[in-house]
Amino acid sequence: MPTSTQTTESGPAGAPEPGSRGESGAGQKPKAVVRPGDRIFSAATLIAGILILLILVGVALFLLAQSKDTIEAQITDPSSITGGKGFFSYVWPLIIGTLISSAIALLVATPFALGIALFTTHMSPRKLAPLLGYVIDLLAAIPSVVYGLWGIALAGNLTAFYLWLSKWFGWIPIFAPDANGDVSNTGRTLLTASLVLAIMILPIITSLTREVFLQTPRLQEEAALALGATRWEMIRMSVLPFGKSGIASATMLGLGRALGETMAVAMILSPGLLTASLVVSGNQTIASEIAQNFPEAAGLRLSELITVGLVLFVITLLVNMGARAIVAKTSVKGS
Repeated sequence: MPTSTQTTESGPAGAPEPGSRGESGAGQKPKAVVRPGDRIFSAATLIAGILILLILVGVALFLLAQSKDTIEAQITDPSSITGGKGFFSYVWPLIIGTLISSAIALLVATPFALGIALFTTHMSPRKLAPLLGYVIDLLAAIPSVVYGLWGIALAGNLTAFYLWLSKWFGWIPIFAPDANGDVSNTGRTLLTASLVLAIMILPIITSLTREVFLQTPRLQEEAALALGATRWEMIRMSVLPFGKSGIASATMLGLGRALGETMAVAMILSPGLLTASLVVSGNQTIASEIAQNFPEAAGLRLSELITVGLVLFVITLLVNMGARAIVAKTSVKGS
């Protein structure tokens, strides 16, 4: 009988069967190769992020634990707290002084910072711009003590200016003299501290906004100039809208620096009670209050100062959260 070759239903010999491993499905994606270095880097960044959160929580818990005596005194005997009227009466003027000095510093520093950043990025000659940027960055490297010493020297030269303010603008409460009709004879007032703070936060705001302005798409600037816009119109229509979120984040970072500045403000301000005027000595900030009284504090007084530090911690946290919200909002509008 003739021999017949047997064929299988699956096709020619050697062809893989459907569904076998040799046939890859069309919907299957190749697995990404994860190298050990990527895993180590990912774990290290995760640990760093968790560590920051743990440190933040640890600081908050420490401040709360050390504030226990003040909280108990506020509940049982408010008259035992400094001032004799309870903790809120003691800390409220410090909060007001801190917010006022930081707000004045921000109002003074922000326009100058934006002007310097715009000049160095779009107006100044190419050889001059790096030099100006280097000088501005050097301001951030000056220690706070040096700023404090300079502020004390500046205060003595501002007494005549404060007299002029109280004479012509004394009808405004913040420039009014005291009950005796006098202003500070030393110049060491909250307004002086605010001006020094403005100079201290100036390099921070300037550096950040300068970097943001440099990221403006070159094609947008050239298109605006090609359409006949002046240089200022180009900046107003292209540069400022693009850097809106960066400006907001820079100003909020400067505000955070002003809120927490201690040494320079403590050296300028003299101990005293809160006054409504910026040209009369006596106003304090939270940081300067802690710096001036902490070395000699003990017992309940030490707990009071730590509680004041807790209040500053909460204020700074709220400012940072507000800054994140502002930056996110401006980024969405800008996009």
